[in-house]
Parts: sequence; C-alpha cells; structure tokens
Amino acid sequence: MAFLRITSPHLKGPARTTAIMQWVILATAPGLLTMTWFFGWGTLINVILASLTAVAAEAFVLTLRKRPLAFYLRDYSAVLTGVLLGLALPPYAPWWVTFVGTAFAIIFAKQIYGGLGNNPFNPAMVGYALLLVSFPVAMTTNWATPRPLAEIPGFMDAFAHIFWGAEIGVDGYTMATPLDTYKHEIVAGTSEAVFAMPVFGARTALGWEWVNLAFLAGGLLLIWRKIITWHIPVSMLAALALCSLLLGWDEDKYAPLQLHLLAGATMLGAFFIATDPVSAATSKLGKLYYGAGVGILVYLIRTWGNYPDAVAFAVLLMNFAAPFLDYYTQPRTYGHRKARRGVKQD
Repeated sequence: MAFLRITSPHLKGPARTTAIMQWVILATAPGLLTMTWFFGWGTLINVILASLTAVAAEAFVLTLRKRPLAFYLRDYSAVLTGVLLGLALPPYAPWWVTFVGTAFAIIFAKQIYGGLGNNPFNPAMVGYALLLVSFPVAMTTNWATPRPLAEIPGFMDAFAHIFWGAEIGVDGYTMATPLDTYKHEIVAGTSEAVFAMPVFGARTALGWEWVNLAFLAGGLLLIWRKIITWHIPVSMLAALALCSLLLGWDEDKYAPLQLHLLAGATMLGAFFIATDPVSAATSKLGKLYYGAGVGILVYLIRTWGNYPDAVAFAVLLMNFAAPFLDYYTQPRTYGHRKARRGVKQD
C-alpha cells in the first residue's frame, strides 16, 4: 500500500495547519482595512493579486512535482504568504513588482526546499528583500500620502495606475515612508522642524500609528487564540525600544521611540512575520533570543543602514540563527535534572 509522504507540521484537530493559517489571515484584517482607509485601495489590490499569484505559483510547482493540488493548497500557507507580502509592499507598486516578488517567494523560498515545513527562511520576506534590492525605485516611490493630507484615489483609479500606469495625481502617491523622511530630513534640521511636517501628525506618523495599532490588535488576537506565543513579539519590541532609549535619545540625530514602534512595519513584523513557526526559533528561550535579535537588527539597520524599515532583513538574518538558537536552548527533558556546573566538592 502506498502512503502519502508529507512533512511537518503534523498537528491535528482544532490546531490543524489550515485553521492556523486561516486565523492568521483573519488577524491581518484590521491592519489591512486601516491601511486601505488611510492610504487607498492599492494595498487591498496588492493583497488580492499577491494571493492569487501565490496560489498559482504553488499549483504550478506542485504539478511539476506531481503532488496532489487539493491536499497542499487547502492549507492556506500560500495565501498567507501572498497576504503578508501584499501588506508589506507600497500601495501603488506596479503589478509586475507584486507578481515577481510573490512568485519568487513561493517557488524559490518555499517550494524549492520541499514546501511548507522545510523552508529555512520566511518566504514573504525573501520576496520582499529581492524586490527591494532589485527594484529600489519602484519600492520607494510608490508609497501613498495619508488620507487627511491628500485625496484618496478611487478603486478604479488605483487599479488603472497599478496595472497600466495611469496617472492619479502625483502628490497622492509618490512619497517616502515617515521613517525614511525623518532619517533624511534630520540631517539638515532639528526634530522640531521635522515633526512640524504634516506627515508626522502629532509627533508620530500620520495614519501609520493607527495601522500599527490595528496590527497590534490582530497580534493580540493570535496570542489569545494560542496561535502564537508572546515570546517573540514582546522580546522584539522590548529590544527595539531599549535600543531606541539607550542609543537614540537625541531626537536631533536619530528617530525617537514612537516612530520606531508606530511607523513602518514594526507591529506587522513583530506579530505576523517574525513569528513564522517554520523559520523562527521554537524553544521558549530561543524565541526570546530570536525576537531580541530581530529588534536589535531592526534598530541598527534603520539607524545606520541604507534601508528605512529593515524588518525583512532583520528577520532573514535571524532565520540563519534560528537552528543555532534551538540547538543551544533545548529545554530539559522531563525527569532529568539540570546539569551542575563547576568543580565537584565531596
């Protein structure tokens, strides 16, 4: 009798893979709706396009590998990859940017290693890093001005711009993120002058603070449902906050704490990206080290690197360290005493 060989995870019952992926996708809804409200329909279009591309790419590779499509596609892992990448992309990025990044994430960062459970790196962040390095102009000049400062294009206008490059009003979408703006403007000015810019609202990042709070709410839902644990998000945010307080206390040189926490992809990264159960550390102590490493790298790259957000690169670098952390933080097996250290005394 021939048996279907599958890899991990092997969870059954109420915690099966399909249910977990569906809950994570559902938990992104508050952030997606908030981004759509403040920055227009582009993000929603990106998420739909990326999800369809992810499913198509996965089906293509599964067909080449002669694997049953229904069995593998119904776990929703491909859809989740598309959703996370679509949320991370600029709202008005051209359609081919979304297509290339998503297809690369599924084919080269997931399926080439054997599919779900075998990929050493977060697929969505691999796709995002590829796009950021390969197409820097498209990835940095298609961010949207938030709703209070500009008229939000309608759905058809956003659709036409993404797919055909139709003009929708330059001031409505060609701008940098608040983190990037602060990093470049503070070089020749003071924090008071920079925060006087309308894009920063009440000394944070207009619209972005609500986006991050929405992703925080979705992340707390995942913790409450026990889909993820608190270790990685809390350690990441704590390490990022500590670095900001210790190294970035001078607002005339470095971005302040509130920008690090409530601008960019901080909460999306903490609760939805860094917590990937396949590519992240799995032991409780390892998760704490892993999350702290992500937080420290995010601050270092944001402050002294060339990329204003840095969540993708921080997560990918810590993916390298995850096996090492798991190896050296294995929990004590039941019934065994912790080994004594030092010189034995009679």
